[in-house]
Amino acid sequence: MFIDRSLCQSLLMSDIDVVAVLTAKEGSEEIVGAALHELVAPTRAEPGCVTYELFSSAASAQTFITVERWKSQAALDSHMQTPHIQTALATAGEHLADFSIHPLIPDAR
Repeated sequence: MFIDRSLCQSLLMSDIDVVAVLTAKEGSEEIVGAALHELVAPTRAEPGCVTYELFSSAASAQTFITVERWKSQAALDSHMQTPHIQTALATAGEHLADFSIHPLIPDAR
């Protein structure tokens, strides 16, 4: 099997794109939305953050989406340990119906 070392190295060194989808329990949209909004400024200030955007779904008032780009996996891992993430998860946790994180890979088709 041929492994293109330069491709592997560029994938290891490239930015990490992530989408997180958070669904609030019915009636908890304001609590979850407020907790997520509090993440935006401190997350954007993290040294490993390239971009961090928070969206509300136009199709479902209970669904929130973050679209993120990180300089490395280590930067993303560090982000998940920050006090602002821990505070947001503690505040919103019991108000979430679902929470999923989707690291993305380019589709070369």
